[in-house]
Amino acid sequence: MFGLFKSRMKKRTAKILVVDDEPDFLSTIQCRLEWCHFKVITAANGKEGLEKAENEKPDLVLLDTSMPVMNGHEMLERMRNHPALKSIPVIMVTALCEPQNIAAASSYGVADYIAKPFDFADLVEKVNHVLKTEKISSDG
Repeated sequence: MFGLFKSRMKKRTAKILVVDDEPDFLSTIQCRLEWCHFKVITAANGKEGLEKAENEKPDLVLLDTSMPVMNGHEMLERMRNHPALKSIPVIMVTALCEPQNIAAASSYGVADYIAKPFDFADLVEKVNHVLKTEKISSDG
């Protein structure tokens, strides 16, 4: 128990962009990630997410698939074709878990794929793993 409290107290400064069209999901994830000391930016669709990614340069993007205006696959494709955004790791967080959806996301090099609904502890574990892996690969 003390270890969990101690690990929560470590200061994290990673900036995470969460892109999802469900306002309740966005506010819940934002609150929980901020509680874990992440800086969180939110966007309600892929177009807004792409603009915020360009302006904010997040360390990681949590991206839903089904959204209005621009869906997650379109945003991911545009990120991978944008010189300043192509190396930002993306974790797909979506209810669409059919093999063709996972294959489409994988073709753009997503770091991970999380099915909704999910356990928040699993999400944080995957976020930390991706951030650690990216830091190691960019440092070294």
